[in-house]
Amino acid sequence: MNLFETLEKKHPTLPARYQKMNADELEERINKVKKSMGRKLFLPGHHYQKDEVIQFADARGDSLKLAQLSASQHEAEAIVFCGVHFMAETADILSTEDQHVYLPDMRAGCSMADMANITQTEKAWQQLLDIFDDTILPLTYVNSTAAIKAFVGRNGGATVTSSNAAKMIQWAFSQKQRILFLPDQHLGRNTAYDLGIPLDQMAVWDPIMEELIHEGSIEDVKVILWKGHCSVHENFTVRNVQQVRADYPDMKIIVHPECSREVVELADVAGSTNAIISAIDQAPAGSSWAVGTEMNLVNRIIHENPDQHIISLNPSMCPCLTMNRIDLQHLAWSLESLAAGEPTNLIKVDAGMAHDAKQALERMLDRA
Repeated sequence: MNLFETLEKKHPTLPARYQKMNADELEERINKVKKSMGRKLFLPGHHYQKDEVIQFADARGDSLKLAQLSASQHEAEAIVFCGVHFMAETADILSTEDQHVYLPDMRAGCSMADMANITQTEKAWQQLLDIFDDTILPLTYVNSTAAIKAFVGRNGGATVTSSNAAKMIQWAFSQKQRILFLPDQHLGRNTAYDLGIPLDQMAVWDPIMEELIHEGSIEDVKVILWKGHCSVHENFTVRNVQQVRADYPDMKIIVHPECSREVVELADVAGSTNAIISAIDQAPAGSSWAVGTEMNLVNRIIHENPDQHIISLNPSMCPCLTMNRIDLQHLAWSLESLAAGEPTNLIKVDAGMAHDAKQALERMLDRA
């Protein structure tokens, strides 16, 4: 039985009647619930959501910003998170006991987060301690499960975002000689390299083969990268960069640091989602950009900046498929179930796990 089949057994599926409704009816139903619940409802929407959903968001942003905003909405009893599972978990960890977090579709997951499960991580940790002794501090990208955040919190580490990864890696090195960076190898590699750590002082832990892959001396390893990646950002290639350079010699290329080292090195700018949005918003009219990030966001940036020439770095790129599982049908169902007093898809992190995960989050928030 695969993950989605398991989720469908544990959670109710979308009733057929919603699949028969047209967009106008669905939008009317969503607006009706939003109006009736008022401030008791908060609906955060991640930047990668499609336009049909993001139009209803009370706030849009990256995962951590939205989780923090959700917790700050003290009148909100229900938080319907338009994002993916780990984002809703983070919102639950940071929110109060009086607030409840819901995910419109439990199948909205993250392939990157799923590349580091807790069983693999705890086993890897023991193997790495056997090699390096007590010289490692774990860091995890916020794009990880609550279980991984809790593991990091228990072991003295912290979470990071793409915006503050450099600051958090510097902090980690003030604590220990080495770091284990979960679950995205590209963000870890790109950030560490920008901080002056050479590639031959980085190794990759392969959780499937249970082996440490490295080229230099093992004693010189300072950064251990988990072998994980974003399925969207890994699809931007050196060939894409070369094609843009050939077709548009004056165009700037801006990419997310979840892209591979080779792509980031060839780009003009690399930065977080917010950094990409800000760079283009602040650019003068007539600027031209090739953007290496998720397609829903790229299309929105194009629409909101009509005075600039903007394209996707990879013209064949698709939107994030798991993020796109949140649609009008699931959003309408989630809100109407909530209004009827029969909410679906509650996200609740175990209290002990939430405590440890919150430690990892707070170590970051205190420093970055």
